[in-house]
Amino acid sequence: MLDVNVIDDPATALVAIDPVRSRLLSEIREPISAATLAQRVGMSRQKVNYHLRSLESHGLVEVAETKKWGGLTERQLVTTAASFVVSPGVLGPVAADPERELDRLSASYLIALAARAVREVGDLFRRAGEAGQHLATLSVDTVVRFRSAKDRAAFSRELTEEINRLVAKYHDDSAPGGRSHRLTLMAHPLPAPGTGTPNPETN
Repeated sequence: MLDVNVIDDPATALVAIDPVRSRLLSEIREPISAATLAQRVGMSRQKVNYHLRSLESHGLVEVAETKKWGGLTERQLVTTAASFVVSPGVLGPVAADPERELDRLSASYLIALAARAVREVGDLFRRAGEAGQHLATLSVDTVVRFRSAKDRAAFSRELTEEINRLVAKYHDDSAPGGRSHRLTLMAHPLPAPGTGTPNPETN
């Protein structure tokens, strides 16, 4: 089972975000039969089987094992990943694209950058898996609490200078065996606890 499966097919995305099927996906991270699942979610076995067939045909669930009970064969199904992310690429030409954003300090530009990361890394992750290879990535995630807007501006300036210094040190356009990597830095206020609004102390 994958840790994360990035869905980049529109038809599969529609199947995954259907409320009933999404709930079923959340219930089958461990192998389970259709009969047991139907009892757990309070639906008929026929309805559950219908939705499971759709999930299976789109690669969202798979058979983990089969058990024979008398003359019957019971299938135990499980999700193909612990969690799923829908790639912005399923939206086609209207997907967020940082190349179309002019204000690089805007929230919309940051969202477009994040969307591009999901799209690009998701595609690379899928290809690496198909080739049986490991995809090398680097992620840094931390929280910094600024005393003031002045300190935040100073931090941004110093961080930009340091990144530019490191890029200049290690970047080599002429390296015959080199490979380009995309480096994206993001910063945004944390939502206030229990809400979806920015924390006013970090504005």
